[in-house]
Amino acid sequence: MKLNKPKFWDEKYSIYSFLLIPITLIVTLFIFLKKKFTKSIKFNIPVICIGNIYIGGTGKTPTSIFLAKQLLKLGKNPAILRKFYKSHSDEHGLIKKEFTKLILCKNRVQGIREAEKRGHDTVLLDDGFQDYRIKKDLNIICFNERQLIGNGFVLPSGPLREKLSALNNANIILINGNKNDQFEKTILNINKNLHIFYSNYKATNIDKFRNKKLLAFAGIGNPNNFFQLIKEYDLDIRKEIIFPDHYEFKNSDIKNILEEAKYRNYQVITTEKDYYKIKDFNIEKIEFLEVLLEINNKEKFIKTIEKLYVKNN
Repeated sequence: MKLNKPKFWDEKYSIYSFLLIPITLIVTLFIFLKKKFTKSIKFNIPVICIGNIYIGGTGKTPTSIFLAKQLLKLGKNPAILRKFYKSHSDEHGLIKKEFTKLILCKNRVQGIREAEKRGHDTVLLDDGFQDYRIKKDLNIICFNERQLIGNGFVLPSGPLREKLSALNNANIILINGNKNDQFEKTILNINKNLHIFYSNYKATNIDKFRNKKLLAFAGIGNPNNFFQLIKEYDLDIRKEIIFPDHYEFKNSDIKNILEEAKYRNYQVITTEKDYYKIKDFNIEKIEFLEVLLEINNKEKFIKTIEKLYVKNN
């Protein structure tokens, strides 16, 4: 989805949210009816969904890659499955770089059938929590500490794809950021059986950017998370440029960025995802921040998945 996220989505009280409530009620009713009348399909192999309810930028893809590698170590033969969108080629490239067993499909049900034919024993559904046709064996829902549920409203009044009560169908919650007791209490009141874990991004090439003035740009779901990560390492960001999520960069965009950087003696830095989008342009003077997803209590996280994995199959 190509959009610049409205600021009021993360504001507790906003006139815009309340004005949009009639549309939100229609959306919520549509979701309810869709859930009620959609027949879910149980597949011959386990389906683990890594999804979200806050739209975009919660770390689904890094988590999918992490989990795929862990399942390989356990002797499994997993495939990561994503619905194909032409504008998501950046994410496709990132996954293939880290994990080659990627299945792209226009229809997730057909994609899972293809995984079965190829001999995979597990499907990791990168996004798709809201695809009610698929009976998931395990649901991992991702949040980012800086947004969590925003203003708590469903689209378009807020950033939620569906109501928080959807967590009744979740098994594991993975929060990127610091521990938040209040949020834990909120979601455990909805589903007391949730297993809650935390993760963080660790920058691995940070020394490359020290003592430099930076021009940072990003076209991801929550670009401020990227800018904030850079600032946490005490780097000197002089300018931030935000593009819509899944933005299709033009050569002129990159040319303008490089010209400004040259004039002001800035080093240009972007996300690895955005770097993949612009790799066909003149990007010799553009660097990307390499990040590694680290999950706290990693062993317990994996064992929890193992237990649920065995229980549901």
